[in-house]
Amino acid sequence: MFQETSQSTVPAFLHKRKSETVGYQRTHRLDLGFSHRVLHVVGTALRVTLNRSAPPKCKFFSVKCTPTVQYTIVPSPQDSNHHSPIPLKDNTVLLITMKHASEFENDSKLSLRYYGEDKEVLGRAGLYLTAVEVSLDVDADRDGVVEKNNPKKASWKWGPDGHGAILLVNCDSERTYWKKPDTEHKYVSKVSDLKDMSPMVLRTKGPAKLPDGYKLTLHISQSDAESVRIFRAKSGEGDNVILSQNSIYHFLMRDYPLVLSTDVLSQEVPYLGNNGELKFYVEGLRFLDKDFDGMVTINVSLLEPISKSLPETPIFTDKVVFRVAPWIMTPNTLNPVEVFVCSTRDNYKFLKSMTRLVDSSGYKLKVCHEYMNRGDRWMQDELEFGYIDSPHQGFPVVLDSPRDGKLRDFPYAEILGPDFGYVTRVAEREDVSSLDSFGNLEVSPPVTVNGKNYPLGRIIIGVAFPTATKGRNMTKVVQDFLWAQKVQEPVALFSDWLVVGHVDEFMTFVPAPDRKPITYTNNPSPTGICVMMLGLGEYTIENGPSNFCWQGFRLLLASPDAGYKLFRGLKNDGHGQAKLFEGLEQETQITVDELLDDEQLQAENSYVQSCIDWNRDVLKRELGLDDDDIIDLPILFKLVGDGDVFRALAYYPDMVNMIVLGKNLGIPKPFGPKVNGRCSLEAEMCSLMGGLGLNCTFIDDFASYHKLLGEVHCGSNVRREAFGFKWWNIKM
Repeated sequence: MFQETSQSTVPAFLHKRKSETVGYQRTHRLDLGFSHRVLHVVGTALRVTLNRSAPPKCKFFSVKCTPTVQYTIVPSPQDSNHHSPIPLKDNTVLLITMKHASEFENDSKLSLRYYGEDKEVLGRAGLYLTAVEVSLDVDADRDGVVEKNNPKKASWKWGPDGHGAILLVNCDSERTYWKKPDTEHKYVSKVSDLKDMSPMVLRTKGPAKLPDGYKLTLHISQSDAESVRIFRAKSGEGDNVILSQNSIYHFLMRDYPLVLSTDVLSQEVPYLGNNGELKFYVEGLRFLDKDFDGMVTINVSLLEPISKSLPETPIFTDKVVFRVAPWIMTPNTLNPVEVFVCSTRDNYKFLKSMTRLVDSSGYKLKVCHEYMNRGDRWMQDELEFGYIDSPHQGFPVVLDSPRDGKLRDFPYAEILGPDFGYVTRVAEREDVSSLDSFGNLEVSPPVTVNGKNYPLGRIIIGVAFPTATKGRNMTKVVQDFLWAQKVQEPVALFSDWLVVGHVDEFMTFVPAPDRKPITYTNNPSPTGICVMMLGLGEYTIENGPSNFCWQGFRLLLASPDAGYKLFRGLKNDGHGQAKLFEGLEQETQITVDELLDDEQLQAENSYVQSCIDWNRDVLKRELGLDDDDIIDLPILFKLVGDGDVFRALAYYPDMVNMIVLGKNLGIPKPFGPKVNGRCSLEAEMCSLMGGLGLNCTFIDDFASYHKLLGEVHCGSNVRREAFGFKWWNIKM
């Protein structure tokens, strides 16, 4: 049955529907004397320019359609008489829509009549319509569930009111032997690997099958294919299927076939009909970098046949957008999970002290033995721990430095594994410098700077002074990688004045409950928004996974001025003959008086202090700190020459180069002058840190680390919990 419709029936409703739900209009031709069979996608409109198909001398037209079809006429005719033919203008357009999917092919119809000046019929044209729903869906609202046809799925926005799906780089290894990152497999290695991929669902509704010749095609661009692979679930989830070891590979290849990759940019996918859902798994292949902003677009198109000898043409495309999750570093204020150290033939005392400290602090200790480290003890320099996160999955990821010492196999061989990812950057030149070791890579706690929030802190690296002609710098590929992550905007300090050249030789952060508290409560407010106090600023985010509080912090800086002040105080109190390095058999002892009389050493430390003061000003400016946020530690340095270049070393064990385990600090034992049987440098550290509620443990690393130009922090590494704050809630 047909109903004849003109603008007098439901024009307001039709115009409202057009403006609210019809986002895409597809031009369609009518042929006089024919009725075309047309596949229509719900949510779009067929746009017919009536004058193109009208017969000569046509002045009027009328439209009839079944109740399942809606249309509107543009421009709207003035005559609202339901039964009268409508005047045809040069620009008259018919917009045809359908609200619901069809149950059967060609179950809806629209017909037109064309009239002459005397209302005589000049010709007819018609459409048999089959309506389908096609929606490519992702978790665009970031709640861990793939919702249906989110209107914002094709764009990406930062912030608590943002949207857009998130993609993880599948950089862990489901295998524990013969392993390599899962990104290097062009297949699903285990069913457990699917949780590291982002779900994507193709939802269709309509007849049991598409009309002959029509097909659905999933496709990506050639550039995006370098960053993503797509697998399809062929026969359901498969998560509960029990597999024999012999059949697992063939099962996974069969039930999770690869759909799109660099080799295949476009592939037909099944139309399931009725209320079908076809599940895909999207795998991220590479991290953000200088040449990749992290954005990936995936499309599904409905193709219409023209003839058997001609290619199909697209009549509808739906698309979704993903952003690849950044690699995120973790500051000292986050809770530790496990501590890593090396065992060497000469560090037994150090290892014993570290074991006692870690055990008493309640954390795990992992020891890299000499068969793996081959005498390379610098655990901090070889790697940096971070993590990646999404609403559906997250896991730690180790960044392997380009230094490639004898520890170079450890991150890949021992850390890479199930739910523990691996990433590295290879230097473009072979002349990697000491500044490429990750004692030269730190991150601040969350800060607010001039009203701008950095809820994940800011990365800190060391480079050469801008005017240096023979300076060393962190290699460009690592700097490019760090800057590309965006969420922890790096700060560059001047560290090339040091022999080793690492920022951890003159600075660190410790938790401090009395300064810059950062709290986040997850108790929903009436508006569903929570408020996070971030330093002196305020930051609002959506309800997160749990309640948590980020501790305040203090910046600790090495300070020759503080060192000389302490030693002058000792002299004034009558302790000028107290000796440094007492108890170290192979070290020349020196009294406080002798130290203070060494004018050359004072001049060298004046230079060092000026270098540290430069960095102090940079840190205050870039982290939004004031002097009360900084504690100066009494540490002296000395200069050593390499040709005409002089750089600094710690004069005694560098106490700022510590390990931070919650409220417990593992500090290099400084072997300072003793007063009443107690090391005055240790006493000063305990006084400074005790005021923050922190406990000091002094670890003898003199022979096994200090004399080799490193300290406690250089010889250890800490994997920490991830931030409770979600990176996608940052306001960019």
